Amino acid sequence: MTTDAAALADLDPRTPVLVGVGQSAERVDDPDYRGLSAVGLAAQAAIRALTDSGVAPATVAAKIDIIAAVRQFEISTPIGSAPLGRSTNVARSIARDIGADPDRAILEVTGGQGPQHLVAELGDVIAAGDADVVLLVGSEAISTARHLSKADDKPDFTDDPAGTVEDRGYGLRGIVTLPQVRHGLTDATSQYALLEHARRARLGLSREAYARSMGELFAPFTRVASANPLSAAPTARTAEEPVTITERNRLVADPYPRFLIARDQVNQGAAVLMMSVGAARDLGVPEERWVFVHGHADTVELSIVDRPDLDAAPAAVLAVKHALEMAGIGADDLTHLDLYSCYPIAVSAVCDGLGLDPGDPRGLTLTGGLPFFGGAGNNYSMHAIAEVVDRLRAGPGSLGLVGANGGILSKYSAGVYSTTPTPWQTVDAPALQARLDAVPKAATTSTPDGWATIETYTVVHDRVGATGIVVGRLEADGRRFWATTVDGDDDVLAVLTGGEEPIGTRVFARSFGYGNRVTVSRQRADELIPRAADGLREDYDHISVRRDGRVLEVTLQRPEVRNALHSPAHVELEQVFDTFFADPEMWVAIITGAGDDAFCAGNDLTASPAEGGGFPWFPDTGFGGLTSRRAMLKPVIAAVNGAAMGGGFEIVLACHLAVADESARFALPEVKVGLFAAAGGVVRLPRSIPDKIANELILTGRQVPADEALALGLVSRVVPKGSVMDAARELAAQVVAVSPTSVRLSLETIEATRGIADVVEAARQQTDAMDQLLISEDTLEGVMAFAEKRAPVWKNR
Repeated sequence: MTTDAAALADLDPRTPVLVGVGQSAERVDDPDYRGLSAVGLAAQAAIRALTDSGVAPATVAAKIDIIAAVRQFEISTPIGSAPLGRSTNVARSIARDIGADPDRAILEVTGGQGPQHLVAELGDVIAAGDADVVLLVGSEAISTARHLSKADDKPDFTDDPAGTVEDRGYGLRGIVTLPQVRHGLTDATSQYALLEHARRARLGLSREAYARSMGELFAPFTRVASANPLSAAPTARTAEEPVTITERNRLVADPYPRFLIARDQVNQGAAVLMMSVGAARDLGVPEERWVFVHGHADTVELSIVDRPDLDAAPAAVLAVKHALEMAGIGADDLTHLDLYSCYPIAVSAVCDGLGLDPGDPRGLTLTGGLPFFGGAGNNYSMHAIAEVVDRLRAGPGSLGLVGANGGILSKYSAGVYSTTPTPWQTVDAPALQARLDAVPKAATTSTPDGWATIETYTVVHDRVGATGIVVGRLEADGRRFWATTVDGDDDVLAVLTGGEEPIGTRVFARSFGYGNRVTVSRQRADELIPRAADGLREDYDHISVRRDGRVLEVTLQRPEVRNALHSPAHVELEQVFDTFFADPEMWVAIITGAGDDAFCAGNDLTASPAEGGGFPWFPDTGFGGLTSRRAMLKPVIAAVNGAAMGGGFEIVLACHLAVADESARFALPEVKVGLFAAAGGVVRLPRSIPDKIANELILTGRQVPADEALALGLVSRVVPKGSVMDAARELAAQVVAVSPTSVRLSLETIEATRGIADVVEAARQQTDAMDQLLISEDTLEGVMAFAEKRAPVWKNR
């Protein structure tokens, strides 16, 4: 008996093994182009995988316990588009079309790591005895959707199959963040470009030299793609061609021309059939079809802004190294490699970590890579697995590696394969991930202000023009931040695109609610993005102000939208309250809404971009310039006339005092439109009223009328409709009558002790409030006035 035969005989019958692979593809210019849907391409690949097992497809299909579908691009984000229609349950549609009726159907999360991750995850399921036969499948028909979407007789790919599905969601947490969206980083290309330039700077290469290295890396990929009949772009290119800017190969985001970017305009499908050794024997799958998993690993990287080093991919490298260690081999022992290649750095960063030569004669792709074979959405690595299986069968005993990447080098899965029999091994995933998580995050700030240096950058080119995106480090404390250039600022663009090295260049950063901006100097920032002038104005567009002695009255002047606020209104409110808190002559503020229908209906979701609408943003001080403001050491009174909804209610919660007329209504209705009260509502409301009631209001969006708000303590007074400002002014007068120094120190102490649960400990908390009173003119005046039986004259000193 041979060694392999003995090993096969000794295998646990629950050992997972790959027994079939299949691929499908069509190009719109093919003579036999059929215009298949994504489901059709996937079903075609699945049938080929079943057939590849050497057993009748119908026989195998009837035995499938689990079908796991890789998520298509059109359903990978909440805003995905399917111009030709789509299936409501991709996994069940494919299962039906191949004659299978599995117990479980899975729709995997977004990300190119999906195929390899599913091999590892469902391998564990098979090894545990919870399934015998599993089909992994995915596809994209993006090219067909684009090609036929405007045809008069365009097909309808809509499908609504019966059956349940385990939809795992998008899985984008940590990959898509609000700060990135605010700085135009909504696409993969611009984000990878930032990493690419960081690596270039670490290597000390000029832009020209680095471009040559990217061309040299990908030229062999084009040759593999040219020989692959399934390739979307089967054209061999020289090292110069992919990096030479032409009309066809336009610059997308520096340093990436179009030819270096994953090609998503494809029609491709791939499938992998896995089963237990016991099931393979029962079905009569020939042993020469069997391929074993010798090692595997999955890791998750930090969000880009938190990564200590932007020029490396430690999660990807760790996943590959762990898979190799599990297999008991080194990288030199591999015969076949396919490293995920959506962008050059996805390959080169792994090569850096493993010590691989980018020109390794074994080659770094089996398909031709995502820019040339095709970036089949999240399913590319299913093709890579299919290719490695075919090669391993052709060379029994050899070893192959598949590296699968999701997000922005965010999620990485690696697998080592061979025909050599081996037991299934499980990974201590938490322990592996803990090695990455133990590394401290980079220090960051969302509100940079001052001189900084460029850590990395890109310039994004579109039909409108060019925009620079910068990752900077503040000179003062080294904290990292996102920023973009200012529209029309050619000075910074000249720095980013000129002959000198931009990385390390000094720039000036300034923060706004809509994002951060960099210029070449403070003077240039003052010219292009000036700060609002100090002091109150008479020409506000969205609010009005009135000063009555020590009291400032602020009125929201948008009654046509029930005083809902948009970004320009927030800017005005921030400036007004900045002035109020900075002016020692103003002691109390009142905020109310124009008209008698609404105090504030929250965020204006209907405002057009021209009106300051679009993607909503608030100043750093929060909704209305109040909800995230620190050190509010002067009283602000909310005079609630009518509805206080969403952000309007959050303004009320942020105010120190609140009075309402009998028509007032309060609610946090965000949950009814798929949002949540993120401007402080979910934080302040449970701290203001009993937990269970707060939870009810937050989780249902129920409205609270004025009398209930009074009973709950959300307001201190309810008055007849039309008299709320009279009540607010009366309350403000009472506050103005007492010592402003005492008011300030009272509020300061309230804030300083708010987080201390023990009452005695809070009361004994050491502050300098009493020290300030000892040297305050107002304290002396209060005592003297009391002794002299006269009204005090406060100085706020």
